[in-house]
Amino acid sequence: MKKRSGFYPRVRVRGGGAGAVSQAGGVLLVETVRRIGLDTALSTALEPWRRPRAVHDPGKVLLDLALAVALGGDCLSDVAMLRAEPDLFGLVASDPTVSRLVDTLAAAGPRALAAVRQARAEVRERVWSLAGDAAPNTADEVVVDIDGVLVQAHSEKQDAAATWKKTFGHHPLFAFVDHGPGGSGEPVAGLLRPGNAGSNTASDHIAVAQQALAQLPKKYRRGRRTLIRTDSAGGTHDFLNWLTQRGRWLSYSVGMVITDAIHQAVLLVPASAWTPATEPDGNIRDGAWVAELAGDVLKGWPKGMRLIVRKERPYPGAQLRITDADGMRITCFATNATGAPIAALELRHRQRARAEDRIRAARDTGLRNLPLHDASQNRVWLEIVQLALDLLAWMPMLALTGEARRWEPKRLRLRLFSTAAQLVTTGRRFWLRLARHWPWTQVITTAFERLQALPVPG
Repeated sequence: MKKRSGFYPRVRVRGGGAGAVSQAGGVLLVETVRRIGLDTALSTALEPWRRPRAVHDPGKVLLDLALAVALGGDCLSDVAMLRAEPDLFGLVASDPTVSRLVDTLAAAGPRALAAVRQARAEVRERVWSLAGDAAPNTADEVVVDIDGVLVQAHSEKQDAAATWKKTFGHHPLFAFVDHGPGGSGEPVAGLLRPGNAGSNTASDHIAVAQQALAQLPKKYRRGRRTLIRTDSAGGTHDFLNWLTQRGRWLSYSVGMVITDAIHQAVLLVPASAWTPATEPDGNIRDGAWVAELAGDVLKGWPKGMRLIVRKERPYPGAQLRITDADGMRITCFATNATGAPIAALELRHRQRARAEDRIRAARDTGLRNLPLHDASQNRVWLEIVQLALDLLAWMPMLALTGEARRWEPKRLRLRLFSTAAQLVTTGRRFWLRLARHWPWTQVITTAFERLQALPVPG
């Protein structure tokens, strides 16, 4: 009988190697930064915070932190993975220098955050222009989803508090641009809030909506070319009044709590008024119907608001709620959209569920934990996370196609960014030679060629 040696080959390990580069697939993010001009934009924006005779540009330091988070880091010291590869990522600041910059930007408060956001907005407009048909607009409309995120804290950090889910931490509010079924999404606003912040605080929704609109290219800020979507947390009088006052520029689709008035109105809808709900492929959804409510149920709400309700047979074993009617699960949303069948409007609102995918990606990209103590420092961290998520959205938009265009951060890291390569010099040029046997080498090289084909900014 042959002696068993184990499932895996036995290898010996020794240090002292040369010419190998880890995280070689990160070159796609570096080339994206270069081609969209994000490095120049951040350098210019943070120039007021550059000390005389400083070696490290504040824009480069912040960008290195964003790259580290995009590659899987979750704290400031993880920038060390870039520092270890200077041939790929250039000169990277030391940990004390990185910490000092974060403290400096935190002390500057809203002025520093506004500078970073302005740089992101300028670059976003350029990226969408370069992306062409891959830009995130459906029927010439940009969809912005607003949703809250619970971030747990494992120590006494500033503003950490008990959350509505009986956990302890923070409750930031985010806005994401939905890229539709062909892509992922990108963040356009992030508001740090205490853990006990209310889910339906209208002033917070208004602040996030304003931040989000400021991030969009100017042509999408008028003529109802932007759709704001929220769950029922946004269904407040103040927020809907604010949206209505900007009705010339905005469309909205906002979930509503099923009140007793709505419940009673649903019971009065005749059978002939119910329309079968539809699926994204155009087929009719079996066991689901939609109808529009009118009359007294709209009293007190903004002019032009429509209430569309959906009833659906619950899945076997599902527990009905007190707001459900006649054994049907009832949901409702408000919109000011016109000119489309109510089934299409209901399907569009239901697709807000893609925001949960964006939240999952954000948790995997530095938002599982806020690593710093002060709230002002963690506000800077939120901007770093958003920069990282921007890069993880912009690179696929510009360089990937097909299924790879929809890969989330975890898959991008596993298949592309974690690739090892050999760094060689030929004709005074540096070349990264990726492993021939790696299944996604062709994806990386093709994506890099697409990026290099883009015009250099300026």
